Amino acid sequence: MSVSAQNVNEQPVRLAVAGAALSGDLSVPQNASGLVVFAHGSGSSRHSSRNRSVAQALQHAGLATLLLDLLTEREERTDVLTGEFRFDINLLADRVAAAVDWAAAEGATSSLPVGLFGASTGAAAALIAAADRPAVRAVVSRGGRPDLAAGALERVEAPTLLIVGGRDDVVIALNRQAFARLASAKELQIVPGATHLFEEPGALDQVSRLARDWFVRHLGTA
Repeated sequence: MSVSAQNVNEQPVRLAVAGAALSGDLSVPQNASGLVVFAHGSGSSRHSSRNRSVAQALQHAGLATLLLDLLTEREERTDVLTGEFRFDINLLADRVAAAVDWAAAEGATSSLPVGLFGASTGAAAALIAAADRPAVRAVVSRGGRPDLAAGALERVEAPTLLIVGGRDDVVIALNRQAFARLASAKELQIVPGATHLFEEPGALDQVSRLARDWFVRHLGTA
């Protein structure tokens, strides 16, 4: 199923999470077959051009997306100066899990199976949230640090896809270590010639295709 941009309902949302107000952008195609919540990486936000590119590919495949700021505006300002929040994986994971709970209670998304897409440190947050929320049906990591999910890896039940750039040597090694610990259905895909941010021509398109196919397979039918 291919969905045009005209058939996608887009709206800003605010999530109240344990006293914090988080900003997000919710996009729901007509007859959506699933929802993918995005957990951005360290020093990033819901405005990440790379995540938005992937989200658009998912929307065209009939999947709703929630691009979410995992930090409040005040926390973001502090983090720019100190970096103290971007590696607080447990805080980020709690907020991803809260977003899953929010989606389950929100009218537009309550009936949709949920997947998580995590980049960089957001991948660890997504995996921990998936371990804590068995309703999560699929996880995709882009250039992620799944190793930072630590003891949660063995508890993840959702099928998990790890995508790494072929020239991102250190992260490849960390992903292989995490991959070995995952007990769920899993795949490790290495994009040839790509560096950590997948800035090379065609690299991000390949990430989008891999993520789209994974989520369509586990959340809905294209």
